[in-house]
Amino acid sequence: MQLKSLKLFCDIVGRRSFSRAAAENGISQSGASQVVNTLEEELGVKLLDRTRRPFVLTPEGEIYYDGCRKMVQQYFALEEQVKTLSAEVAGRVSVASIYSIGLSHMNRFVQSFLKLHPKANVRVQYQHPDRVYELVETDLVDFGLVSFPKSTRAIKATLWREEPMVLVCAPDHPLAAKEKVSLADLQNVEMVGFDSELEIRADIDRAFTAAGVEPHVAMEFDNTETIKRAVEINAGVSLLPEPTVDREITFGTLVARPLTGTDLKRPIGIIQRRGKELGQTAQRFMRLLLNNPASIVLAADSLEITGADLEGIDLDAADGVGDATEDTDVTADDLSARDEAASLAVTARPKVS
Repeated sequence: MQLKSLKLFCDIVGRRSFSRAAAENGISQSGASQVVNTLEEELGVKLLDRTRRPFVLTPEGEIYYDGCRKMVQQYFALEEQVKTLSAEVAGRVSVASIYSIGLSHMNRFVQSFLKLHPKANVRVQYQHPDRVYELVETDLVDFGLVSFPKSTRAIKATLWREEPMVLVCAPDHPLAAKEKVSLADLQNVEMVGFDSELEIRADIDRAFTAAGVEPHVAMEFDNTETIKRAVEINAGVSLLPEPTVDREITFGTLVARPLTGTDLKRPIGIIQRRGKELGQTAQRFMRLLLNNPASIVLAADSLEITGADLEGIDLDAADGVGDATEDTDVTADDLSARDEAASLAVTARPKVS
């Protein structure tokens, strides 16, 4: 059986669509359907139940998909390894990230990676957190970046960094005059908060309860970008991860003050599908991230990465975290004004923390 047919079958299942998988593999939808028919005829079993909408895998199909997925991954990982033995890294890495992480971190890391490997191709998707988990679990990306990461039976989560939460306000707000702010200072102060269903909001509420403070949340939003816009017009103050307001602090549209008396942080993690074999380019990019876990502001020209920095980390050695769109293909020629354009392109998405 040709590897292309197995890859196509995996793409159909992973994307839950004959048409999308066919388009990505450069064939017609009828051609994709015929490939599956041929596989089923040769195996003598039904792989997909197409009487249901959307289609579902049969028990035989589930076993076949799991085996084919591993086989296809291993082949392409091997192919990339052989090609890069005596040549520059020129493979592809696909990453899914929630917006606030992607916009505050990923552009700088992509720039640094492409400075070292200009022929590599990095694809970044900014997505709702549930969608990030889905993309990782269905093998549509190499790995994902989320806040408050959770391991599952299918997903392995590795803590990457912890971002301190800070008080954010408009420059003319009275709290802007203080060097530090305690949670007690926020009693009876109008706040712009995260949606009550988000885990980051639950974490903040627990800190207020421990401090004996009842916050007055005047507005709730489901993403950091909208919260920042509301704070800029002085609709209230907010508690946000420090790196997410770097740009606004630089341009003077917001003021950030450290919090005293609390250790509020937002954990960020890297999630992978268990058992997935990463290609050489994806491994190198992940090592770049894991070699820079500190909660610091990284400028593209100050993040110095060498070939040695990308070696020596066992990607399976890090402890997992407790069990508990917009696509962008980037090459070395695509980085002009990326940070500014990405900021302007953000739209509100539900449940993004």
